[in-house]
Amino acid sequence: MAKKVLVVDDEKLIVKGIRFSLEQEGMNVEVAYDGEEALEKAKEQEFDIILLDIMLPKLDGLQVCQQIREFSNVPIIMLTAKGDDMDKIMGLEYGADDYITKPFNILEVKARIKAIMRRTASKNEKNQGQLIEAGAMKIDLEERRVYVEQREMNLTSKEYDVLELLAKNANHVYSREKLLNLVWGADYPGDVRTVDVHIRRLREKIEANPSEPKFVHTKWGVGYYFKA
Repeated sequence: MAKKVLVVDDEKLIVKGIRFSLEQEGMNVEVAYDGEEALEKAKEQEFDIILLDIMLPKLDGLQVCQQIREFSNVPIIMLTAKGDDMDKIMGLEYGADDYITKPFNILEVKARIKAIMRRTASKNEKNQGQLIEAGAMKIDLEERRVYVEQREMNLTSKEYDVLELLAKNANHVYSREKLLNLVWGADYPGDVRTVDVHIRRLREKIEANPSEPKFVHTKWGVGYYFKA
């Protein structure tokens, strides 16, 4: 089945170029030109990935990302015209999985989309019917769903990927650099702050007290690990 992508940008020439390139790859592409339209489409339809510009009319991309995360863990790649690290960090804080800085090469956009889709498909194939249980937590590897005290946690795609990796290798300590490489890929241009942001957000969702975690722990000076 063809993958479905939502492209959100108020610059129509950029949208036209991305749409053409992705449709050449056999993808189904929906478009939106402002934040409200993007949010409406994300609620009405199922997408495999969303490309979301930060600077949008009506609702900015950060607001859209934050609201989408209230009902969906669809992978989101933020598009930002600024090279400012704060924009990138804020995007991750609001639940984005990745970011691309404008001006970008369309080949990079396609490569990032394919990488995310490839990792998701591969994990789904390997994890059919598998469960991980640790105390009050249950991780459904096939459905990519996480439950704590029988309540489902609304994790982003990357938050889930980090948790799954740590839980599958319980008590093994991963450095921030290693997590960045394994979860985001060796060619990811971001730095280890990306990992710290996701760990913090993950703890805020799955831990009763994020400052005293029961599941995802820190080994100071080394990295992070999941306590079985």
